[in-house]
Amino acid sequence: MARNHSKPRKAHAGADNPRRGPARPPRRGAKARDAGGAEGGPLWIWGTHAVIAALANPARTCHEVLATENAAQRLPATGPIAPVLVTARDIDARLPEGAVHQGIAVKVDPLEPVALEDLIDAGISHIAVLDQVSDPHNLGAVYRSAAAFGFGGLVLQTRNAPNVTGVAAKAAVGAIETVREARVVNIARALEQLGEAGYHTVGLAGEGKRLIADAVDGAQKLAIVLGAEGPGIRPAVAKACAELARIPIAPEMESLNVSNAAAVAFYESSRKRFPLS
Repeated sequence: MARNHSKPRKAHAGADNPRRGPARPPRRGAKARDAGGAEGGPLWIWGTHAVIAALANPARTCHEVLATENAAQRLPATGPIAPVLVTARDIDARLPEGAVHQGIAVKVDPLEPVALEDLIDAGISHIAVLDQVSDPHNLGAVYRSAAAFGFGGLVLQTRNAPNVTGVAAKAAVGAIETVREARVVNIARALEQLGEAGYHTVGLAGEGKRLIADAVDGAQKLAIVLGAEGPGIRPAVAKACAELARIPIAPEMESLNVSNAAAVAFYESSRKRFPLS
């Protein structure tokens, strides 16, 4: 992907660029045709960290960068595409209502998911598996915790799992560019495959016999399984895990948010891998 070292340019009415389309974004209130990121099509990513990470990822195809004059100063001097200088209101018109974009957004193609075999063959030792987690904010938060605690792969189902759109990317704060995503048809079968490859597969469940700290202790290759809020991991998926483990919490609380549970479980697995200096 060629690097563009040109300076930011200001958008102005009537100056269309055949490579980029209309220079000025739609008026506020106009229908944002591409804000949500249709399946397989381009999508918008917003927020400083998410955008900078996307621009730095050589696997990303970037089509358009919109930035306010102040936000453009936070961008690296070189990048795959020069930003178009616009107002915050212009960016609002291109994104879902309420998107906190911090004055910057980039239109990109989705990243291609890899096969589960690719994660295994790449030597990724710690993998998170999500069983029908559907909330994009939770998905993004799990990505962020995975990156923070050394989980290099994330496994999702091809159905009953959200696409990684701008909402998840903003919550992930750039982690979707570094944690590799695999999509599988059958989560239970994927766990069997991971087990055959030497991974200790641990499902988080309230009925788990051991505490999560004990269950992950000493595992050189580990897959932690998290289920949707409410129902948790499905029975067939639980049965496919090598063991179920629980997070100790106060009796006044029934459970944790799935992204919070992921952070605790990932942290427990990292304490001996990343000792305090």
